[in-house]
Order: sequence, then structure tokens, then C-alpha cells
Amino acid sequence: MQTSQIRPLANMLPRQLFTAEHESFRETVRKFYAKEVVPNTSKYEAQQHVDRDLWLKAGELGLLCCTMPVEYGGSAVDRLYSMILIEEQAYALDSATGFSLHSDIVANYINNFGNEQQKQYWLPRMATGETVSAIAMTEPSTGSDLQAIRTTAVLQDDEYVINGSKIFITNGYLCDLAIVVCKTGNNEKGSANLSLLLVEADRLGFSKGKPLQKIGMKGQDTCELFFDNVRVPKENLLGAEGLGFMMLMKELAWERLIVAIICQSGAEAALAHTLEYTKQRTAFGKEISSFQNTRFKLAEMRTEIDFCRAYLDRCMELQLQGELAVDAAAAAKYKISEMYSKVVDECLQLHGGYGYMMEYPIARAYIDNRANRIYAGTNEIMKELISRTM
Repeated sequence: MQTSQIRPLANMLPRQLFTAEHESFRETVRKFYAKEVVPNTSKYEAQQHVDRDLWLKAGELGLLCCTMPVEYGGSAVDRLYSMILIEEQAYALDSATGFSLHSDIVANYINNFGNEQQKQYWLPRMATGETVSAIAMTEPSTGSDLQAIRTTAVLQDDEYVINGSKIFITNGYLCDLAIVVCKTGNNEKGSANLSLLLVEADRLGFSKGKPLQKIGMKGQDTCELFFDNVRVPKENLLGAEGLGFMMLMKELAWERLIVAIICQSGAEAALAHTLEYTKQRTAFGKEISSFQNTRFKLAEMRTEIDFCRAYLDRCMELQLQGELAVDAAAAAKYKISEMYSKVVDECLQLHGGYGYMMEYPIARAYIDNRANRIYAGTNEIMKELISRTM
């Protein structure tokens, strides 16, 4: 069963977010994943990263940085186009491509906080896929506590000298550019000391570890980055010294909504695959879908998915209006990632023993999903954020 042939069930409450232009774009994205990504899933998992030319193919089709201004290589479209890209990736059950981090996180930092020279140089290259980007926040000893990072950037004459390391960096192995979160002030813990630096991967002293051995998302490029007296010109500072934490907080709500979109679409795909399986598989002379327990489980999952879809689409409307609150984004990330975990577990159970076999899409979905409750801030952090507003 090809993952690209499965489409999610129509929502019980029809969606009203998209225009005909959006749906035309969706068709282009769908064909890209069906042709370029799905057939190469096993290859990407074996080498632990996608092929470099996949980035160039995506750029040629206008799938990278499409929300960026036209003068910087984008198409100046709204974030519904980003939503479509993320949804179609999830519907294809692909966890290898790191396009959304590149286009919807890194590019936004540069566009929102970079100077004209930085934007003119980097964004067009990112839009074509010539430059692959990453953002280096997490460190081995800090986890979600960004204020406790130890990577330093000390200004010496006209250059910053960077020392430290980062871990769990998506697109890290292939990246040509990393936005590195550094401590530029004193060694005390605190948000006022954090800054963001644009660091080219070919800088002397910048090295990359081998792709990390993960239990899931095996095709995604994830590694450690090391900085040993890496020198970058002071012009590589993004924004101003000491504003790094503010910039990170400004973009984290959208990053968490991205995770919610991934999980929502993943749950929809998992249910569609499972419904198809239960109609084809028989037990005791009957289709599995004919048993009351199966029907009830499918109905429960369908309802959970559609309720979360309504909340997510409302969050997206607010995001487009620039009115999405931090706690609402945290709630979407927390609730929908928990829902996906529940749904994919139930779907695997309905597959029986075959659900544990990697040849079935539900097995890959099961192991790939688990990280969603951890990255972009753990779900425990999401609860803390929500509770602060009560």
C-alpha cells in the first residue's frame, strides 16, 4: 500500500480556510511527495538524511521559503501555503524532509530580524535550495531551558569567537548555515545575555557529528554541531546583542503551531490507513471493520481528530491575523500531539501483529510520532505556559 495513495477522510465539519489557488498548490506539493520522497523513504532512512538534490528540486518548484517577500526569492504568499506543505508531508507519512524548519522558522528569523544585507544574501539562496539552514538552540545539558546555554560568543575586535556545542539539530548534517544561539554577555544565567549569530558551516572550527541514531524519524538529518574558536564577523549578528531570547520567544508560537499541524495531519493519515486496512483484513470470516469494537474505535478516533482540527484551524485563522496567543499555540501543540499519540496507538492495535511490521505505514507513524511531544518545548513546558495565563 503506497502512502501517497491514501487521502484523509473529509472532516465532519467542512474546512473553510483554503481558496482554489491554495488547493492548486496542494496538488503540486502532493505530486512532489509522491514522486520524489515516498519512493526514496528506505534510502533516506538508511543514509539518515535526504539527498542534497531534493532541496534543489523543492526550490525549483517554489516549495521553499514561499512566504518570504518576492524581492528575497519568495512568493509573498500567506502561511496557509506553509500549512499545506506541512499537511502533505504528513499525509505522505514523511518524517525525513526538514523543509518547514528551513522555510518557516530559520527564514522568518532572518526576514524579521536581519538587516537588508543579510536578507538579500541568504534568503534567495534558501529559496532555491542552494543553502540548507538550521537553527542551533538545544545543548546537551540544557534541554528546554534556553537561558542555561553555555555556548559563548566573545567579541574580539571585529569578530565573534564562538565556543560550545549543540545537539538534536534538524538539518544539521547538510546545513550550510546555522543560526546559533549564543551567550554574548557575562556567564550568568539569564535571557539578557543571549544573542543569535549567523554561522556558515565552512567556517574554520565548525564541525558536525554523524547523524544521530534515533528510534524514529530515521531519514531526518539530525546531528550535533561543535564550535571550536569559530570566528565570524560582527556583521553576522542577527538583530542586536542581548535580544536573542526575545526573538526566540516571538517565533516559538508559530513553531509550536507547526508541530500541531504535523500531528493533526499525521493522525488523519493514520486513521485513513487504518480504515483501509480494516476493510481489507478479515477475521473469523468477517472484515475487521464489521466488528462493533472496530467501528466504535474508528468513531472515537474520528471524533477526536475532527474536534482537534476545528481548534487548529481556528488557531491558524488567528495566526494569519497576527493574533495567535502564546497559550493558544501551546495548547494546540500539547493537546494535538497527545491526541496523535493516542490515535496512532489505537490504529496500530487495530492492525494486530501486522501493525508492528515496518512494511506497514502505521508502524513508521508509530515510532516517528513520539518526538512530537518533546521538541519545540516539551508538553510539560506547554502546560506550564498555559497555567501561567490562568
